[in-house]
Amino acid sequence: MSKSASPFRSRELHPERLIAPYARPELEALVARYGSPLLLIDCDVVRAQYQRLAAALPGVGLHYALKPLPELAVVATLKEIGACFDVASGGEAELVRSQGVAPERCIHTHPIKRDGDIRDALRFGIRTFVADNVDELGKFVRHRRRVEVLLRVAFRAADAVCDLSRKFGCDPAAVPELLSVARRLGVRVTGLSFHVGSQTPTPTMHVRAIEACAALMRAAHAGGHEPLSVLDIGGGFPIDYQQPVMPIEQFCAPIRAALAALPVGLRLLAEPGRYIAGPAGTVVATVTGRAWRDGRWWFYLDDGVYGSFSGQIYDHARYPVRALRDDGERVVAVLAGPTCDSIDVVDDAIELPLLEAGDLVVGSQMGAYTSASAGDFNFIRRARVLAVNQHGAGAA
Repeated sequence: MSKSASPFRSRELHPERLIAPYARPELEALVARYGSPLLLIDCDVVRAQYQRLAAALPGVGLHYALKPLPELAVVATLKEIGACFDVASGGEAELVRSQGVAPERCIHTHPIKRDGDIRDALRFGIRTFVADNVDELGKFVRHRRRVEVLLRVAFRAADAVCDLSRKFGCDPAAVPELLSVARRLGVRVTGLSFHVGSQTPTPTMHVRAIEACAALMRAAHAGGHEPLSVLDIGGGFPIDYQQPVMPIEQFCAPIRAALAALPVGLRLLAEPGRYIAGPAGTVVATVTGRAWRDGRWWFYLDDGVYGSFSGQIYDHARYPVRALRDDGERVVAVLAGPTCDSIDVVDDAIELPLLEAGDLVVGSQMGAYTSASAGDFNFIRRARVLAVNQHGAGAA
């Protein structure tokens, strides 16, 4: 598909050279030029986050999970530096294909799929899939000569912000039976995968899951199954929002130790999404009006929880937000979004200057699960996406 016919919305490429945190004149100039609200994606930050995680997990193949930020510029940037990709839908597969990503650099990790999803991925050239139950294994029978499957195992981290094992993954005790079923069906299972949850504050469950999977692999081999050669440790690597988290080097140290105890030659994968995308995003919104209501100032923005701040509902995130103007009297205020719905409140007790219509408000750490889950409720235009610092990734 040509770029002119791309189905991907608001995927704009702008080669501005900016250094975060962006200066006030830079942001004011961008709003004057492109309008508001804006979501700035800093490709320099995407590169830096990927490289920092790769250094913290040497020997692990990082497959960027497209779900939190499926932007053309992000894919192009990561492709340029050698990243692989984790897709979970036909649309995500089409996105990476549109950027010339080789299918050998992609895995398909949605545990529950239609046959059409499998066929679409196979037509692209993806060969590695995930399943977590008997019915799902059965979907691969007609494709068994062309695929390899990873069994997804559930390990629930109680302290994860988003519990992904609530919806996907089999009980560890079910693995032997699933391996037996796969053998009878002629479906080739080559490894295990897990995802302990999103925004996990400690690596404890990652380590436990690695150790448990190692035991399951040994038991499978002892039981006559061909050696399992792949382990996908998922994602969940945390980033700072309003509270700092463990540095990634410290977070990954016990994970590296657990991986070092695995058999030599095992192929190791991971699916980072938030860690790479989150810090790269900055939202710029404009105050459209204000009102004195119930003893407090309400400041109304042209972006809110139905737009870029959607992650406050869907992802349980609270973003660092500040006024671009930082002078004069400060008040404890309500920061509200633009729709007619009363739930559209970004913060109901935030300290800000006494803002006026036209002032700018900036949200940081807003690359992940923001524009990806934004909508057009009330037919209010979502933030325009601008990618900056694309040198080395097809920038003009």
